[in-house]
Order: sequence, then structure tokens, then C-alpha cells
Amino acid sequence: MAQRTRSSRSGSKAASSPPPARRRGGRARLLRRLVLAALAGVLLMVLAVLAYRVVNPPGTPYMWMETRRLDAPVAYIWVDAEEVAPVLLRALVAAEDANFCTHWGFDMRAIRAAIASGGRRGASTISQQVVKNVWLWQGRSWPRKALEAMMTPLVEALWPKRRILEVYLNVAEFGDGVFGAEAAARHYFGVAAADLTAVQAARLAAILPDPKDRSAARPSAFVERRAAQIRDGAATIDRDGRAACFQ
Repeated sequence: MAQRTRSSRSGSKAASSPPPARRRGGRARLLRRLVLAALAGVLLMVLAVLAYRVVNPPGTPYMWMETRRLDAPVAYIWVDAEEVAPVLLRALVAAEDANFCTHWGFDMRAIRAAIASGGRRGASTISQQVVKNVWLWQGRSWPRKALEAMMTPLVEALWPKRRILEVYLNVAEFGDGVFGAEAAARHYFGVAAADLTAVQAARLAAILPDPKDRSAARPSAFVERRAAQIRDGAATIDRDGRAACFQ
């Protein structure tokens, strides 16, 4: 009688467990779905990057957040790179990413220097900032950094350097509710971006990356010193060929 009971329980347990072939089939289906989802994500990234190679961004997630915070539209006026004073292009590169023309999206020398300094200095390239500003969100988080790391090489591969810089100078924040070089030139100096002088261009570059606490029109002593360094840097990259990819 006891043997029959044990046999019955063993049979019930065997019947309730799916056969090995069925378990393997379920894992295979799950793996296929994960692979397809990953491929779909990559395809969406590629399409998003390709679209903004030819279409100017109507805005960015951060601009929309600032619109809600300020309860008013932000100042954002798109301007083509051809309609910007060349000295501003050089000033922005000198200030933010002097090796812009020579790297593939990540400046390994700057990254090593940032690690050596214990993270006190930044290492984000202009290409990385474009990815963050155009498609992602602000703040430090591993998911955002992972997406940025995946999308930056795509931007470098699918956009010319001049397009990367053109988008950057249009979506960068230059003040409270002020985005892009054209809006910044009008806001601080009352001129178009095409008419900026070398001094004005350097001051605009000098207020990055802290435009809410710095002013290009009423520069502090720090901004003046930084602007002078940027003017020298802009002249240097013009002479040594590091501006060739966007001029």
C-alpha cells in the first residue's frame, strides 16, 4: 500500500514538470524574442540618427523640460553652419573638444586624464553631448551613459563632422531658456550669429558648461580669463589643422 502511494506521488510529480524538450523550446523562443528586440532597438537608433542627418531637430527633451519649468517657450532659433561666424565654430571646439576632428566620438586621452583627476574634469566630446542633448536626458545614470556609448559611434559614422558641430551649436544651452548660437547672439549682444566678433564668440564659448550662472554680456573675471584662453585655442586649432574637418 505504501509502495503504491509513493508511486502515485512520483507519477504526479513527473506529470506536473514540463518535459526537457518543451523547456528548451521555451528558452529558445525567449532568446529569439530578446534578439529580435535588440535588433529592433538598433534599427530604431540607426533610423533616428539618419533622420537628423538631414532634418533639423525641432527641439530636445531638455528644451521641453525647460519650457515646462519656465512656463514659457524657450528661445530656440535654428541657424545653418554657413550662417554662423566661423570664429564661433572654432571657439566652441577649442572650448569643449579641441580634438574634435581627430577622434571617433570618444577622446581617449581626455578620458584617461579625467580618470587620473578622480573625475574632477569632464571628458565628454561634442559628439557625446549631441547624443545626450538631442535624444537622451540630463543627469548621470548608467542607462543614459550606456545609450550614449552606443549612439555616439553611430553619429560619428553616419554624420559628417560639420553636421555634428552644426547640431551642437544649435541645441547647446547658453542661458536660462536660451538655446543655440543664434538665440544666444541676439540675447547677449543683439546681433546675428553671423556677425559675432572673436571676443563675443569666445565669451559665448566661455559660459559653457555653466550658462545659468555665467554671462557673456557681463562676464566675470573668470569668464574673461577663460574667453582669452579660448581665443588663443581657436587660433591654434586653425593653424595646426585641427579645424579642417568643419571649416
